[in-house]
Amino acid sequence: MARPGDGLVAGHQAIADRLVAGLSRLTFAAPVTHTYNPLIYARSGYDRYVACFGGTVRPVVLVGMNPGPFGMAQTGVPFGDVEMVTGWMGIEARVAAPASPHPKRPISGFSCTRREVSGSRLWGWARQRFGTPAAFFERFFVVNYCPLVFMEASGRNRTPDKLPAVEKKRLFRVCDRALAESIDILKPQWVVGIGAFAEKRIHAALKGSNLTIGRMTHPSPANPRANRGWAPLVESELSAMGIDLPGQEETGAG
Repeated sequence: MARPGDGLVAGHQAIADRLVAGLSRLTFAAPVTHTYNPLIYARSGYDRYVACFGGTVRPVVLVGMNPGPFGMAQTGVPFGDVEMVTGWMGIEARVAAPASPHPKRPISGFSCTRREVSGSRLWGWARQRFGTPAAFFERFFVVNYCPLVFMEASGRNRTPDKLPAVEKKRLFRVCDRALAESIDILKPQWVVGIGAFAEKRIHAALKGSNLTIGRMTHPSPANPRANRGWAPLVESELSAMGIDLPGQEETGAG
């Protein structure tokens, strides 16, 4: 028997399937030596995420860049810090190994003990402000623009914006299409890039739309502004866009 939201969940899964297929045709040259796609080996975690929280339209979609090595790379969930995904969202799933693992970047899935600082900050803020996942996801949904993790021989993470122009053009063509499809089924009023890169890609992917597009500060510890009180900073940024944050008085945060 079909449940409310099943169609939207199936839509997310179909978009992920097309995204995987499109990305599978791409290659990346040195200094990139390894590429992970958690939509393949950690797909069960991603599917649990969209099944639990992706079944309705919502007014605000937050868009990240690509997976962190101890977040979505491990769990399949955007900004998927293990502790927040299991302890707050209540998601746990079986994760396989990438086809060609980097010896310095093992995938241990939900057994990973390293914290993903960006995910800890993002979902920690959601927990503090909204209390329950249901309250947060009633208004927000979080996606990553690109699902791929790029690594150099040393194990260093290489972000999509640092790829050569030809590789970026091919990658962005596939990811722009997937983002546009995701926004089409979620039907938000606001689409907010988590950082400047994501905002730029949103503008490119949604060119000509009448949606309100904005940017919030990325929670990465590599971002000095994020290390000086990220939660109140992004709350002021979201409020400036006209995005209501219910529950402020109740939680006492902010």
